[in-house]
Amino acid sequence: MHKHILIATDGSELSRAAIVYGVTLAKSVSAKATAITVTPSHKFALAAGWLMDTAKEHHERMGLLAEQYLSVVRDAAAAAGIECELVHREHDQPYQAIIDVAREKLCDLIVMASHGRRGLSAVVLGSETLKVLTYSSIPVLVYRAPRHESFFVPS
Repeated sequence: MHKHILIATDGSELSRAAIVYGVTLAKSVSAKATAITVTPSHKFALAAGWLMDTAKEHHERMGLLAEQYLSVVRDAAAAAGIECELVHREHDQPYQAIIDVAREKLCDLIVMASHGRRGLSAVVLGSETLKVLTYSSIPVLVYRAPRHESFFVPS
């Protein structure tokens, strides 16, 4: 079965639910986990209209954001009693960073959420999950919350 699971997070509530699912899965198969969050690079952030700051300021701000996102995985893994490495990458293409880290860490499964965007919003916003599914040679488990249920994941 799986020995090393990569859990991707973007800090969203749905991502938190996927984290719980991924950590629970890792524990159930006695796998270790690596968590990743990807933030935009300074060049991309400027192009996207983010605040005009220096590369150092941007890197520090993204580091704090990544710590916040990854702390959810760290806490869930600690509560489950599993090993979990935390990885933050700045990259213009989040899907590529996710695939690269999965290969580097020899992961045999990627777990990530799908926000379920459809129609024009899916085309305009793109889907990092879809890109990972398309380009990854490593199996991908896509977590989607049931449409009829709301969920709460403690932080």
